[in-house]
Amino acid sequence: MNISIFGLGYVGCVGSACFASMGHNVIGVDVSRTKVDLINAGRPTIIEKEIDQLCREAHDSGRLKATTDAASAVAATDISFIAVGTPGTGHGHLDLSYIYGVAREIGQALAGKDGFHVVAIRSTVMPGTNRKVAEIIEEASGKKRGEDFAVVSNPEFLREGTSVHDFMNPPLTLIGTDSPRAAEIMRELYSPLPAEFIATDIEVAEIMKYVNNTFHALKIVFGNEVGAICRQLGIDSHKVMDIFCRDRQLNISPYYFKPGFAYGGSCLPKDTAALVALASDNYVDTPVIRHIPASNQAHKQRAVELIMAQGKRKVGIFGLSFKAGTDDLRCSPIVEVVETLLGRGYEISIYDKNVQVSRLTGTNREFIMSKIPHLQHLVTDDLDSVAAASDVLVITNREKEFTSLPDRYPGKTIIDLVRVWDSLDYPGHYEGLAWAPVNTNPAQDEVRDRDFCKCSF
Repeated sequence: MNISIFGLGYVGCVGSACFASMGHNVIGVDVSRTKVDLINAGRPTIIEKEIDQLCREAHDSGRLKATTDAASAVAATDISFIAVGTPGTGHGHLDLSYIYGVAREIGQALAGKDGFHVVAIRSTVMPGTNRKVAEIIEEASGKKRGEDFAVVSNPEFLREGTSVHDFMNPPLTLIGTDSPRAAEIMRELYSPLPAEFIATDIEVAEIMKYVNNTFHALKIVFGNEVGAICRQLGIDSHKVMDIFCRDRQLNISPYYFKPGFAYGGSCLPKDTAALVALASDNYVDTPVIRHIPASNQAHKQRAVELIMAQGKRKVGIFGLSFKAGTDDLRCSPIVEVVETLLGRGYEISIYDKNVQVSRLTGTNREFIMSKIPHLQHLVTDDLDSVAAASDVLVITNREKEFTSLPDRYPGKTIIDLVRVWDSLDYPGHYEGLAWAPVNTNPAQDEVRDRDFCKCSF
């Protein structure tokens, strides 16, 4: 394929050399004459392992050249990558002026070019940038997105020092697009690479780099805080974390990474608090570990606010234990939510067959009687009675029987705290705690009557 890459810095130089090594014809574009001259001399613009040889081979084969002329580069290619810098402003925001400037140049060049053109944003940008770039190109070119051109988001996942290896051996290839035609072009472009090709929503692709890098930062800080605690106790922290990383079933796995409700139970709250106390007793400051409970508490408050925002007094809770398949109420996050709602005047009814049985047999009796005696009379094992009596149905865990609620009780408001449904056609209103709406039914957007103001207490 014929490719133009705007920006010959770190990402652009590596991409240019690697695409050329895959057999594509690449034209690098940059405002810096120095960078252009380096590429045209078969030399890289950065210091990086393996990049010197790739640039030399690509230049010698005629597959890599560079120019300062954006119009000629666009005219000669089918795909234009935007790989210019997005420097920070000092307040966490990004300066996207280089992105938008390149978009305008590409748009002006497309005004006189026939055929379908793909613009791929390789730079790290915030959600919404793809849409803005498309608007700029449409304005500058007079052409229409989706018909004459497409803008796709194609974030890079390169580490300095191993970027060539990372490019050629990625964990996955991610494309955000609303154009099936552009998706197939990009799939063909990356087909030589040994990685899964994922085409997804544009905004999903745009936010992925930030999620990835923030998690990498979190892992580093977590490891260092564990190390600081272990050092004070005379424990080999590398042995600790080596064993930690061997657990691929829970520790290094997707198990705990799906957004849902707050954690609870007898172990996580107690053991997190114990590690924080251990660090404090040994005069070790661990800001990340110390603030885990506060973050969990904030998530419970989000659930309260979401339920209150519905403006309905009668609320049914489906599941009181801290997770499905158990009667354990210890530190169950929904218990705190229920108590908050009761204190604000809501009429609460609760369905949990497991808790109802244990309340009668004594498994949870001591806890219920000593901690939450006022809730025992609200719990029933009659699902239908709770659903019928409630305007808002709050799903707190993944008991299979809860999946039938939309079909059996249309027209109500469902609050999903655990992502029971990936998609839904429900003739009522659906709200998820930590994800965008998934209900496609027109009733989702209907104005609902409110009988209770959340700010009345």
